[in-house]
Order: sequence, then structure tokens, then C-alpha cells
Amino acid sequence: MFYVVLVIHIIICLFIVFVILLQSGTSADVAAAFGGMGSQTAFGPRSGANVLTKATSWSAVLFMITSIILSVMMSHRATGSVLSGTKPATTKTAPAQPGAPANGSNREPQPMTR
Repeated sequence: MFYVVLVIHIIICLFIVFVILLQSGTSADVAAAFGGMGSQTAFGPRSGANVLTKATSWSAVLFMITSIILSVMMSHRATGSVLSGTKPATTKTAPAQPGAPANGSNREPQPMTR
């Protein structure tokens, strides 16, 4: 099931790239760079939604849905942690000396020897 969703996801990705490259930009000619196309809107005049813009919207929705499905499938597929195959570190500690203060408190400074 995972690979079926993955193949659908890849097909949707390629379809989005193809549909976006087919669309013409809004006010994307040379006259727009020099103040032409007389519209006062930020990104050019708003045109009605045609087939390519609707296909882009629906494919973007499908892309999000397949992305969520793939992430949920991968979280259920994971069996353990990244560190599940490693051994824990072993630390060797010396036993405490009888009568020694805890954590080295109240110790007298020792002379340095070479």
C-alpha cells in the first residue's frame, strides 16, 4: 500500500510541475516591467479561473493529502528508535572509600608531585 501511495504522490508531483510550467504568468511581458498593463493590483489583473488553475489547485490538495498519508504510514512503519541497535555505554566506577567525604567536599589540597 505504501508504494502505491508513493507512486501516486510522484505522479502528482510531476503533474504539478507540468501544469505550472504550462501556465502563463500574469503581466509577464516586457511592458509590465516599465509600468504597462495599466492595472493597479499588486500582481496584475485577476482573470477568471481556467482549467489550468483549477488543475493546479486540485493537484496541490492531492499533493498535501498524499504527503500526510505517507508521513502517517512511515510513522507506523518505524519499529524503533534510531539508537535501538546500539549498545549502552558502560561506565566503570570505583567503590567509595570508607570514611571518605562525599563528592570530595572538605578535602585538604594535596601537594603536586612530579
